[in-house]
Amino acid sequence: MEKNRNTLFVTWDNTELSESALQHALRIARYMDNQIRLVHIVDHTDGKASMDRITAEFQKQVEEQSRMHDFDLQGIVLTGSIFREIASYANDSDALMVIMGTHGRKGLQKITGSRALKVIVGSTVPFLVIQDKPDTDERFNSIVFPIDFRSENKEKLQWAIYLGKYFDSKVYLFKSPVKDKGLKKKVNINLTFAVKFLIQNNLDYEIHTAKKSSSLARETIDFAKEKNADLILITTTKNIGIADYMLGAAEQQIIANTSKIPVMCVNPRAAIVHMSQFMWGARSY
Repeated sequence: MEKNRNTLFVTWDNTELSESALQHALRIARYMDNQIRLVHIVDHTDGKASMDRITAEFQKQVEEQSRMHDFDLQGIVLTGSIFREIASYANDSDALMVIMGTHGRKGLQKITGSRALKVIVGSTVPFLVIQDKPDTDERFNSIVFPIDFRSENKEKLQWAIYLGKYFDSKVYLFKSPVKDKGLKKKVNINLTFAVKFLIQNNLDYEIHTAKKSSSLARETIDFAKEKNADLILITTTKNIGIADYMLGAAEQQIIANTSKIPVMCVNPRAAIVHMSQFMWGARSY
């Protein structure tokens, strides 16, 4: 991991959901020794005086949250659209990941697509999307890792290893049951690759197979619920388009899962270090 990327960004709008996102960040930071920065985004301001007022009020919230959680929090106010600003700022800063709350797919979002997914796809930094406060302050015991035929599966593996080594997590490899010989070969290549590096990093794992490849997203959620998973780790659809937002890309269904299991989203080709550096770079406890 790049040494200067050690900050967890929390999208903050002073709501119960952003407070839940902060609690998730604290859960991670206390194990991984991260800094935490609350990021507040406003659409526009009425000039410098207005921005100064907003910043001053926000800083009071940051200080209040720091006292409440006994953790030295940072804060920053950005101006613009959350769909652009949070990803842009994270890409160019010291962010390790962004932690964001979402209500999932509600109302018009069932037609226009998940707002969370629209924010995520522009980022080179992974997003941890949450819907509720964490159930515990303890470590991540279990991570569900869906595996299909896409080469992008390898890009999220580094995060399974990174988090797994910090939290001593068990990784559940959930395999797509494709029948096509060509696709089946690609799935098995991805599975073999994942197993190889999990073994090399001394991480515990299990392999499970879904029943139907056509409903992998739904089965992944059910499986994660069954295993009481702390996290589902996915990659976003490469070159996602308007049809995915309207019809619901598979990861959109997982992000908005009704079990409210946190989901880490890694964008294709968004790795911030080379695989070989990452695989053996995390500390082991």
